[in-house]
Amino acid sequence: MLDSLLGRAELKARIEELEEEKRHLERRLDAESDRRAEAATARQEAEQRVNRLEDRIADLEGRLDAERDDREASLTPRGTEDLRGDRRDEVLARLRSLSTTSEGALTAMVGAGGVGGASAERAPPDSLANDAASPPDRDAVDDAIGDRAALLDDVAPALVCVDDAGLVSVALDPPLAPDPFVEWGEGFRLDPDWFRPPDGLAVALVRSDLFAVGRYDGGSLVDVETVETDVKGRHSKGGFSQARFERRREEQVDGHLDDCRAVLDARDPDRLVLLGERTVLDDLDREPVARAPVDASGDPETALVDAADSFFTTRLTLL
Repeated sequence: MLDSLLGRAELKARIEELEEEKRHLERRLDAESDRRAEAATARQEAEQRVNRLEDRIADLEGRLDAERDDREASLTPRGTEDLRGDRRDEVLARLRSLSTTSEGALTAMVGAGGVGGASAERAPPDSLANDAASPPDRDAVDDAIGDRAALLDDVAPALVCVDDAGLVSVALDPPLAPDPFVEWGEGFRLDPDWFRPPDGLAVALVRSDLFAVGRYDGGSLVDVETVETDVKGRHSKGGFSQARFERRREEQVDGHLDDCRAVLDARDPDRLVLLGERTVLDDLDREPVARAPVDASGDPETALVDAADSFFTTRLTLL
């Protein structure tokens, strides 16, 4: 009764309400803490599972890459052959004989950043070299060849012939390669002028001390003209200093190349293949249809014939 008179009963009731509310909030806090703990545990477990899965994926990807590398490393051509003369014509004739009832024969000139080839390292003309870096549709060629498409990286630039039945799958390196192309047809596209010298084509062999040029007529080099210059080959002890020797030799080589240019200017060939030493091939200031370093020795005319035969040798690769 005294509490009622003094107003304490109401205060006690309020205190009880607040204490009950406090206990309720404490229970909610405990529950929330439990939920947070469970969530943190679940998150940690999820993170651990993600890490395990990532490790597993990385392991599988590593194994896949290793298997692919092993498979590509184990890939080798079914065979290779250098074709020239009658043998070249026979193989090309066999390829041309394939005929499909629909567009089942793929022919593609596949370019590459590097240069592959036969015994002579052939470089395509500048227009082809620029286009070769991005062939029109390499994917179509890769799809036609399948897993063995990786072999093309070692032989490109190359002319690829594949039929849709998988009976034929070969690559050729035509000496006078066309611009990159991809086409399906009823047979393979094999232009004879890509593989053998057409009449009227001029071929020149240039070295620092030797030059020979001729033109093709009926498959043989005719009208051969030669230039030989006595150029010092090495510096002997005593006499001229090394610097004076090099200067003297450079003057002799420059004079030799002037004589070579004069011969080419007088002949003025429509189409020219330049063969010879790397160090002087570009110094003639000519735009040939093809250029290739070759190692040809002997007298000028014999060296020219040997260099031309080497250049017009076609490497056949069985993919």
